[in-house]
Amino acid sequence: MAWNGEEYQARFDSIAAEGKDVHGEATLVRSLGPSSVLDAGCGTGRVAIELARHGIDVVGVDVDDSMLATARRLAPGIPWRLSDLAGLDLGTTFDVVVMAGNVPLFTAPGTEPELVAGVAAHVRPGGHLVAGFSLDRGYTADDYDAHCAAAGLAPETRYATWSREPYEGGAYAVSVHRRHG
Repeated sequence: MAWNGEEYQARFDSIAAEGKDVHGEATLVRSLGPSSVLDAGCGTGRVAIELARHGIDVVGVDVDDSMLATARRLAPGIPWRLSDLAGLDLGTTFDVVVMAGNVPLFTAPGTEPELVAGVAAHVRPGGHLVAGFSLDRGYTADDYDAHCAAAGLAPETRYATWSREPYEGGAYAVSVHRRHG
């Protein structure tokens, strides 16, 4: 799927101009107290840029060069990397790895285990993997939990929204998993 980073960013700029909060993902991630975050599937950098604004060291990774071009224009001081998340190897770990914006749903069907393994490898001991995505498109919370378990992560909590509404079933979930150790 080809994206247009400028058009994608304009959508969020419009939402923000209407006075709506576009930083729910960053707020949830900040609540975990990280000093470092990998924004996996960062798109145009909305989450990473907000985290950096709060003094958190951030690296953004995306597979789409158009999205990264916009991210680089908006925040040239943040490291942006072009890479598929399956098999990702940045050679470092982070306090939190976040996948906002339905990232697992943009992975080729059947490659979800490799996606989760690729990002989970970057979660340091005691750190978290946080992901929010729709559950009505063929990739379930049970599937995701199994892939996280295979990558050495245990479920910590699940929300219905990025604003931490309780999860009671439904078509969307934000899952927080932790690497013990």
